[in-house]
Formats: sequence, structure tokens, C-alpha cells
Amino acid sequence: MSRKKVLHFREKYEDMILSRKKRTTIRLRTNLKVGDDVLIRAGKKDIADAKITSVRTTKIKDLTDEHAIKDGFYSKEELINELESIYGKLDEDTEVKILEFNLLRVRLRKE
Repeated sequence: MSRKKVLHFREKYEDMILSRKKRTTIRLRTNLKVGDDVLIRAGKKDIADAKITSVRTTKIKDLTDEHAIKDGFYSKEELINELESIYGKLDEDTEVKILEFNLLRVRLRKE
């Protein structure tokens, strides 16, 4: 049996993911594809199981407020600021992957 792929997030996104406010993630690179079952990890905690439902490529300049809202942000500007805090300065022609996921199961928290 192959190991489940892991989708890593900063710990601060845990509540947004579990409340389904954050339904996408934007990455510079990914090896995930539609239909992949993934383990969602926030910080060091495994918080949920999900299925990748969409993978689209776009450029930074073509991101919209709608993309930002699905990603848990209020605006395109806020989203780009967060992406740059992770990846460094991004050119408007930089291609990014938008991964949409559907939570299948929330894992019980062990405190």
C-alpha cells in the first residue's frame, strides 16, 4: 500500500481549513493531481483527510478576489502578500497552481 500524500499548511490555517472557509491552496509547484487522496497537516498536526478536486494553473496577475476568498483571504492583495511571505517576491507572470480540495474526514484532535 502506498503512503498517502501530505498537503502541508502553516498551523495558523487549521481553523479555516476545518471550518471549510479555506477550500483551496495556491502553490508554486505540486505533484498532486485531481483525485488524489491527501492527508492535511497544519504545522505538526494531522488534521483531516481530503480529496483534490481541481488543479488549475494561472499567473499571479490573473488571480482574483474570488480566488482569495476560496483560499481564506479577503482580497487578492492579502493573498499575494501571504504568498510572498512564503515564496519571496513574485513576478506578476509567475505561474501558480490552484489546488481545490474537499474535506472527507476531520481527524480527532489529541491534546
